[in-house]
Amino acid sequence: MSKLYLIPTPIGNLEDITLRALRLLKEVEVILAEDTRTSSKLLKHYDIHTPMQSYHLFNEHKVVDAWVQRIKGGTTVGLITDAGTPAISDPGFLLARACIAEGIAVECLPGATAFVPALVSSGLPNDRFTFEGFLPDKKGRQTRLQLLAQETKTMIFYVSPHKLLKTLTDFITTFGADRQASISRELTKVHEETQRGTLQELLEYYKDKNIKGEIVLVLSGNK
Repeated sequence: MSKLYLIPTPIGNLEDITLRALRLLKEVEVILAEDTRTSSKLLKHYDIHTPMQSYHLFNEHKVVDAWVQRIKGGTTVGLITDAGTPAISDPGFLLARACIAEGIAVECLPGATAFVPALVSSGLPNDRFTFEGFLPDKKGRQTRLQLLAQETKTMIFYVSPHKLLKTLTDFITTFGADRQASISRELTKVHEETQRGTLQELLEYYKDKNIKGEIVLVLSGNK
């Protein structure tokens, strides 16, 4: 039976992939990849030769219907992104939704997602939390921050390295300089680090640094 598999891939360390994911990447008829150049390194490492085709943020609206029809016609497809679990701040939601609407089986494997280790290692409450992903760059940014000002649950954000200082400055304005937070950078990679402290302390730490890598910012809720 045709099916869409959403297959998590490592966020850094190539060993962080499940045996089941490796098996399915070999068994599916085609792999849809966010960046075939990036994903080819993973497939080559594990000697996987399944054909890949490009499926990313800039073409998914155009090709989603065609892929639904191919899957409906009997093609088994695995969807992967550059890192982590598809549809979590990455392409995947549109195709999964369209397949479900057409009665196509959709299955997501458990696996790597950056915000989970960042949250658990933050030392902040993790029994209840809200995942915010990337904040809007301009339009709607301040509105979103004001809505979160009274949020009592721990909040999780993805932040681009060149926007970290601006984000910390915005957070100090909205949440206060003494709000506790944790910043995890380059998770599972050689230069992995996690810094914890108040927003002001984190701003002071990073203001003179050459900031690189993927960043997860975990922020304590309003007490």
